[in-house]
Amino acid sequence: MENRNENIIAGRNAVRELLRSGRDVDKVLVVSGQQGGSLGEIIALAKQRGVVVTEISKQKMDSVAKGIVHQGVCAYASCASYSTVEDILAEAEARGEKPFIVIADEINDPHNLGAIIRCAEGAGVHGVIIPKHRSVGLTGVVAKASAGAIEHMHIAKVTNIARTVESLKEKGVWVFAADMGGKNYYDTDLNCACAIVMGSEGKGISRLVREKCDEVISIPMYGKVNSFNVSTACAVLLCEAAKQKSVNK
Repeated sequence: MENRNENIIAGRNAVRELLRSGRDVDKVLVVSGQQGGSLGEIIALAKQRGVVVTEISKQKMDSVAKGIVHQGVCAYASCASYSTVEDILAEAEARGEKPFIVIADEINDPHNLGAIIRCAEGAGVHGVIIPKHRSVGLTGVVAKASAGAIEHMHIAKVTNIARTVESLKEKGVWVFAADMGGKNYYDTDLNCACAIVMGSEGKGISRLVREKCDEVISIPMYGKVNSFNVSTACAVLLCEAAKQKSVNK
């Protein structure tokens, strides 16, 4: 059975067939200590596809499954298909535009990721990149928060954000880290092939990813709080970049 609100697939046969179907899967959960028999086959299928497998307690699994008979295994199925980084770059080329990309570094709140995708689509971004680990995937909550933008946006899931940053730089993309202590965003030339990295709600951009970026840009704050919510900050930066690209066409 499937809880469509949360994109949860529960039960051994259901999860096995999900993995065989080729549909995008964000994560497989198994009850700790129950890895024999058909569960072993499911774990092997998941690893073969590069899907994260996480062990949790039976009590936690009962909570995740929300009353569905889970037989020791559940999976989070994506509500939309993932693209690749190459798809994003090809989209830019097809539009005759310089690549314009958002990298979401370990965003865990589905409302924030959905809002970022919505901002990205509205600003003309060619694609959003998220990490495979320590990040929310394309859940129903993300889709709802995106207000439909998820259907029009390339979203790539990658194993290593730092390596992806390096790869983009090799392809001529200038990578900006949105963080404190950088150059004011409105004094920055964003009319280029660029990717803007947005950090997680709690920790911000990871140290290694920040070090790999070409430049750090910041939003000056004039009140008593020291930062905006990540999706709000993303909207500010993307609108400035979109304005510069539009003015300089």
